[in-house]
Amino acid sequence: MKIGVFGSGVVGQTIAGKFADLGHSVTIGTRDVAKTGQGDFAGWHRAHPIIELATFADAARYGEILVNATSGMGSLEALRLAGAANLKGKILMDISNPLDFSKGMPPTLSVCNDSSLAEKIQSEFPDMKVVKTLNTMTAALMVNPSLLPGDHNVFVGGNDEGAKAEVTKILESFGWKLENVIDLGDITSARGLEMYLPLWLRLYGSLQTPMINIKVVR
Repeated sequence: MKIGVFGSGVVGQTIAGKFADLGHSVTIGTRDVAKTGQGDFAGWHRAHPIIELATFADAARYGEILVNATSGMGSLEALRLAGAANLKGKILMDISNPLDFSKGMPPTLSVCNDSSLAEKIQSEFPDMKVVKTLNTMTAALMVNPSLLPGDHNVFVGGNDEGAKAEVTKILESFGWKLENVIDLGDITSARGLEMYLPLWLRLYGSLQTPMINIKVVR
């Protein structure tokens, strides 16, 4: 399968690397290919030469499945650069968070309560099938849940049932057990998933590790 990943940071690298390890063909999209290729990304890219680096628009055209791994404050602009025509009809796994660091630490949320970043993405690009997932944990756990002992949960939310089913299959390929994938309903469920991040950040600071996740006990 052809995968387009938006974002060249740690999360984008981790997701792209996992897809490539699973045998998929991957292109990472970025705003400035020349600048990204000469920055911190360069060393990682040398170790993953089969992964292509391209513009957001080229990555969007290429991917059959798309992943938004950009910084949440820049996600809408990145998708605008990708182009609505290139996004039309495609599934977007939105794993970003609307964290606003403009006033320092801890960050606030740029959108919350009565909306979410995922909803804003879905509203601006109505022909795309947005599925919110994986945003409630650190990148390493996204693609390797066995790094934590026992069962723990990952969530999906979106308006298109077929898109959520396809994303669930991808999560299973990452190592998530089907019974640990919880469907929270439509895209408005992203509000709760994104508003969890302030708590996650506090837990990270208190426990001094990002290796934490939610386990739903019932």
